Amino acid sequence: MSAKTVLFMPESAYGPTNNCIGIADVLRGRGHRIVFAAEASWRGRLEPLGFEEALVELSPPADADEPDDAGQFWKDFIRQTAPEFRKSTIEQLATFMQPTWQALVDGARYCEPRLRSILAETRPDVVVEDNVVGFPALVTCGAPYVRIVSCNPLEIRDPGLPPPYSGLAGGDRTGRQDFAAEYDRTHRDLWEEFNSWMQAQGAPALPDLEFIHSSPVLNLYVYPEALDYARSQPLSRQWVRLDSSVRTTEAPYVLPSEWSEAPEESSLVYLSLGSLGSADTELMSRLIDVLGRTGHRYVVSLGPQAGQLALPDNMTGAEFLPQTSVLPLVDLVITHGGNNTVTEAMHFGKPMIVLPLFWDQYDNAQRVAETGYGVRLDTYRFTEPELHDAIDTLIRDAELHRRLDTVSSQIRARGGLVRAADRIGELAAQSAL
Repeated sequence: MSAKTVLFMPESAYGPTNNCIGIADVLRGRGHRIVFAAEASWRGRLEPLGFEEALVELSPPADADEPDDAGQFWKDFIRQTAPEFRKSTIEQLATFMQPTWQALVDGARYCEPRLRSILAETRPDVVVEDNVVGFPALVTCGAPYVRIVSCNPLEIRDPGLPPPYSGLAGGDRTGRQDFAAEYDRTHRDLWEEFNSWMQAQGAPALPDLEFIHSSPVLNLYVYPEALDYARSQPLSRQWVRLDSSVRTTEAPYVLPSEWSEAPEESSLVYLSLGSLGSADTELMSRLIDVLGRTGHRYVVSLGPQAGQLALPDNMTGAEFLPQTSVLPLVDLVITHGGNNTVTEAMHFGKPMIVLPLFWDQYDNAQRVAETGYGVRLDTYRFTEPELHDAIDTLIRDAELHRRLDTVSSQIRARGGLVRAADRIGELAAQSAL
């Protein structure tokens, strides 16, 4: 196959960007040219991996002399709105979800001229978007368009399933109608405005109350079959599930040498609230305090506020950790329920305690709990005994570990990264551009 140009545009957060990096690395290894139209704070982080950077701003730069860290746009936004995470999912619709969609829409509109110039300059054979909001330039440039859903698949609507972002149970319709009505009330005006703007830029109309188009040729969603939903309306053949999409670009991780002589009953636990959730230092400090009073050891992803967090002797950590290198080493994962962490934990066969904060994390937490692969706790109201008991119960559950070993083997055998690269490469080869 001759070399083709593939343009990736991920959301400016670590989950979608890392997902795209994993797939792009496989395509790069096959000789294809990879261009990332990533948000500008990723400057200098993608070129060392062999990709071209054609960066975009989602808002006017605040200070050109002080470049942002990767994903800083959303870190700042989340930090400012963190108090909203203590509210129920239906309460968050007005005070967190709608402002978040507004910020996403504003970013899409702001970067549209720059994105069109990037597409004209790079002339991709296929474009790949891993985001929750659409960009007219991507669906009108003439190249095949691929959508990746690296959020919980409730984002792909189905009338028989709970509404996305609700965290409601799969087998109980209680609360669904109220949540859907409130979502409509809080989001209808914004959606109508964005839909009109999208069409004015030459894009097709959006589906009702959705902020992104599906592709007519290929859509990929990342979610293990073991967690996936039984749909009332089967997805079309343009939709392909990837049980996982675990990148192989991260460095190895070495545990502290003194831990090699830890007692047998001292298990190893990974704590990560993601780059966004870990910005809530009050929550992180409480978790560190509570977990410090157990007999287990912890590898802690400290996040952007690492300098404000102190770890006790039974913990080690850093601002950034190579998550896919850490996960194979641990016995249990304590997570915010981000889609990447959930799918990666399943890929490596690890039970989870999920402490959701926002967006699809509630849906992932509910799904992990109702399928029996972990426990969902109230993020801000859990008691110390609840967390301690959940850790010990999951670690000691031999049958659960056997189930997870089986699931892990199945997921790895399906080769999500390679499957995604194969399908995208096939589209690129067929492109007339």
